[in-house]
Amino acid sequence: MANQEEVRDVYGYFEQKGNALCYRYEAERVRIEPWGADSLRVRAWKTAEMDPADWALIKPEKEITPEIEVREDGATIRNGKIRAEINLIGKIAFYNQKGELLLDEYVRNRKDMFGNTCSSLEVEAREFKPITGGDYRLTMRFVSTPEEKIYGMGQYQQAYLDVKGADLELAHRNSQASVPFMLSSLGYGFLWNNPAVGRVNFGKNITTWEAFSSKKLDYWITAGDTPAEIEEAYANATGKVPMMPEYAMGFWQCKLRYQTQDELLNVAREYKKRGLPISVIVIDYFHWPLQGDWKFDEKYWPDPDAMIQELKEMGIELMVSIWPTVDYRSENFQEMKEKGYLIRTDRGFRIVMDFQGNTVHYDATNPAAREYVWQKAKKNYYDKGIKVFWLDEAEPEYSVYDFDNYRYHMGPNVQVGNIYPALYAKTFFDGMKAEGQENIINLLRCAWAGSQKYGALVWSGDIHSSFSSLRNQLAAGLNMGLAGIPWWTTDIGGFHGGDPKDPKFQELLVRWFEYGTFCPVMRLHGYREPLKEPMGKEGGAACVSGADNEVWSFGEEAYEICKKYLALRESMKPYITELMEAAHEKGTPVMRPLFYDFPKDSKCWEIEDQYMFGPDVLVAPVTYADMRKRTIYLPEGSQWTNFDTEEIYEGGQVIEVDAPLSQIPVFTRNGRKLK
Repeated sequence: MANQEEVRDVYGYFEQKGNALCYRYEAERVRIEPWGADSLRVRAWKTAEMDPADWALIKPEKEITPEIEVREDGATIRNGKIRAEINLIGKIAFYNQKGELLLDEYVRNRKDMFGNTCSSLEVEAREFKPITGGDYRLTMRFVSTPEEKIYGMGQYQQAYLDVKGADLELAHRNSQASVPFMLSSLGYGFLWNNPAVGRVNFGKNITTWEAFSSKKLDYWITAGDTPAEIEEAYANATGKVPMMPEYAMGFWQCKLRYQTQDELLNVAREYKKRGLPISVIVIDYFHWPLQGDWKFDEKYWPDPDAMIQELKEMGIELMVSIWPTVDYRSENFQEMKEKGYLIRTDRGFRIVMDFQGNTVHYDATNPAAREYVWQKAKKNYYDKGIKVFWLDEAEPEYSVYDFDNYRYHMGPNVQVGNIYPALYAKTFFDGMKAEGQENIINLLRCAWAGSQKYGALVWSGDIHSSFSSLRNQLAAGLNMGLAGIPWWTTDIGGFHGGDPKDPKFQELLVRWFEYGTFCPVMRLHGYREPLKEPMGKEGGAACVSGADNEVWSFGEEAYEICKKYLALRESMKPYITELMEAAHEKGTPVMRPLFYDFPKDSKCWEIEDQYMFGPDVLVAPVTYADMRKRTIYLPEGSQWTNFDTEEIYEGGQVIEVDAPLSQIPVFTRNGRKLK
């Protein structure tokens, strides 16, 4: 067996640089340092210099002095509740303050650090595979703990809340938002701080993270005694949402698409005539002449100033749709092309979408392009009084998802593309903030880690109108909250399909409306059938419109139920304000799994079809057609009151309750009142 002096000649060595523990062997450098309380940031690279990008992370407010110990056989760095051990072959393991193993790199080398025969597999934990003429294809492997549960990771259209065992694409698509932060039942949180397109496989034997093109490995890990501790540490590391404005806590009315100024105003007037609560009304896409004009089509929206003024007098905020696409025929296209403000393609002709015209997206990774787009929106919308924007197509969406074909100012899409929706949000957040606006909120169809600090309200995309799709939204919304995106919503009723006169769709709409009442934002939207014919052949008029999608559009029974829940949402505003304050101040998810508030109740880690809306409201959505009863688990240690019947139950038991069409099972905790 080799002695330790010989080992140091063969393997790597350590040194302390400031508050960081550094390791080096051949071309690889590893840097481990504190990044917030109870947290560590790990970076590794094989380039001459470390890429300095912080990506989703923000600089800690104060520098932390960790405990660092360098020994003959390895080194240790400790920051509060987390400790990292790295040995002479560079293998890293993380422990909590109790000495319990949290996460362990997967290494299978022929020789161990003392020269003993160990394994013939020759598998490296950190694998940098060179790309010919470029950077590296990066793979990071960890030992898997089979009984571990994993939550977060953003929004995927599948029904699993616990994503242990799942294979997830680290890329954005319409209705898929990759937000690569995971919360583990073992007591740690982990951020894959890399915007490259890739994959993660939470396998039973190995957890494998991949970036298809990257300059460095970069991840952040934190330890906590409760899920809340972990989430708050993550929010401190990546940023928190602003305080949600009061109006955004109410009801948002939307459809695809109001075609004229008169049509939209008549809908707003009807809500007021009926005495129905409404906070926001939305002008959807193709209210513009061409994509990339970023202004109203004067033929169909002849006097937006008067429209906005009338809406404000009714107490309704107007939100308008913005697309990042620029049509070749747009008045802004040539200038943006000349100045390098558009996404480029590495192969073929530069067209990335062909919906209603040949278009290219503006390059949100280019600061000058962000400023250019904001100035157009400011002149044509913001200065008229519009203070909330619908930033659609935020992934961005492509006609063909050839991620390796698109190139941004910041680098190739395959290497940096997942940051696009965050910088799209930043485009408008920075502009609105510069105008002195506070409590900024904008609606986006996608997000990445850190998007929340730019006022991003994320919705779950163009999903199908079905009960199976509704079930998927439960997991999507809860995992988005745990991934650090507390502002989240869906298209109530689903987006694609649904005839307002069909009794089956009416049932779905009602069940979704009830669920939407207990989402961070309550927003009715959809592309209903049968479709309405286009009003013209040019500009936005050439785009079709869906059938009616107002609360009175789905029959009398549905209307009465919708009225009930509109009133309930309005009455809950004081409670919702408390939830939004917690999201703003601590990063607390507004809607979260039962285990978030009851981590010691093991049963709560098994429940995936119920959730907490804040600390005091338990919601059990009805997500199957014709279901009129529901089995519900009430967490132990609290007393629970059925909101509709006022029956009181002790926690720690499973009960069955009635769930007529007019009622979503809701329980309040320890006597909490919602009205």
